[in-house]
Amino acid sequence: MIDTSRIADPLRRAAEAGDVPGVAAAAATVDGVIFNEGFGTRDLATGDPMTADTVVWIASMTKAVTGACAMQLVEHGKLSLDIDIAEVLPELARVQVLQGFDAEGKPRLRAAKRAITLRHLLTHTSGYAYDMWNGDMVRYIEATGVPSVISCQNAALTLPLASDPGDRWEYGISIDWAGKAVEAVSGQTLSQFMEDNIFTPLGMTDTGFKIGEAQRRRLAKIHVRTPDGLVPTDTEIPQNPEFHMGGGGLYSTVGDYLKFAQMILHGGTFNGIQVLRPETVAVMSRNAMGDLVCSPMKTAVPAASNDVDFISGMKWGLSFLINPEARPTGRSPGSLAWAGLANSYYWIDPTRGVAGVYATQLLPFFDPKAVQAFEAFETAVYDSLPE
Repeated sequence: MIDTSRIADPLRRAAEAGDVPGVAAAAATVDGVIFNEGFGTRDLATGDPMTADTVVWIASMTKAVTGACAMQLVEHGKLSLDIDIAEVLPELARVQVLQGFDAEGKPRLRAAKRAITLRHLLTHTSGYAYDMWNGDMVRYIEATGVPSVISCQNAALTLPLASDPGDRWEYGISIDWAGKAVEAVSGQTLSQFMEDNIFTPLGMTDTGFKIGEAQRRRLAKIHVRTPDGLVPTDTEIPQNPEFHMGGGGLYSTVGDYLKFAQMILHGGTFNGIQVLRPETVAVMSRNAMGDLVCSPMKTAVPAASNDVDFISGMKWGLSFLINPEARPTGRSPGSLAWAGLANSYYWIDPTRGVAGVYATQLLPFFDPKAVQAFEAFETAVYDSLPE
C-alpha cells in the first residue's frame, strides 16, 4: 500500500508556507493512479481552493501532445520526419537566418543553408528560438513589431531563424510550426484534431485550447512573484486565436494530463485504446538529435523566466526532454519530461513504470520555490514505491 500522505506533505508545506499560491499534482504507476490532490489556493484574491480538478494553463506541456499528433500522421504516411517540411508548409521554404543588425539597428538576414524537417521541429533543432531566451530575437521583435507568440497571431510565427537547421538545439516556436503541419495535412484545426485523436480516446474531458464554462469555474489565476509577494493576474491565452498554439496553448488538469502520460508510459495504449503504436512511442522516447545536446536557457526576459540550467547536456526525443543519467529525485536514465511556463512540470519513467504531473500557476518560469516543491513531490513519489 502506497502512503499518499508522504507524497502530499511537501506539496501541503509549500502551499502553507506561501512558496506557491496553490499546487495540484498527480502520479501513476503502470497499475494506475496513486495520487491526485490539490493544496493552497487557485486565486489569492478570492481564496478559492486549489483542488485536484483545478484547470491550469499547461503552456509548453502542450508540445508533447502536438508531437503525438504529428507522429500519428507519420504513422499514416501523411507526414515524414526527414523530408523538407516546405512540401507541407510552403512558407518555410522562404525562412531566413538572422545574422545580426546593421549600424541603424536593421536586421541582417540570409537564406538558410538547408531545409527544415519535421524532425528539426520536434527536437528544437530547426533554428527557431523564443525571444525570452534569445536577446537577438528580443531585438528583432523590437525592430520589426512582430507580435509575441503568446498573442496567437499568425504574424508571431514570421520570426527568422537564430541558426541554420540542424546546427544546434535552441528552444523556440518549432512545435507551433509542427502544429501547423498537422493542420495542413489533416484538413482540421489543431484543436479538432487533438479532440478527435487524443482527448476523446483518452477521456481527457478538461483539456483544450478554449476554456469551457465548466472549466472556467475551476480555473486558477496565473500569479506573479514580486518583491511584495505573489500577485494574481488576469493573464490568459487568447480564446479566439488566429492559430492554435501547438507549442503552448492548452489548458488542462493534472489528472487529465496524467492520462496522456500514462498512455506514453504504456507504450501508446491507455484503457485498451491505442493512440500510438508501441514502435512510435519507442522512437519518440529515444535521442532524435544525434550528437547535439541541449544547452542552458539564459533568460532575455526576466519577467517571463529565470535562467534554466537543469537541461544542460541532455538530449531531446521527438517532443520530450530525455535525461541520460539518473536524477537525484529517483528518476531513471532515459526518462521523458518537460514543463510549462507557469511552473508546471511532468515526467514519465518507463524503467520504474511511474509518471507524475505537477502544476502551480506562477511566473516567472523556473521559480526556485516552485521547482523545489516539484522535486520534493517527485522524490516522495519514488520513495513511496515498492522496492
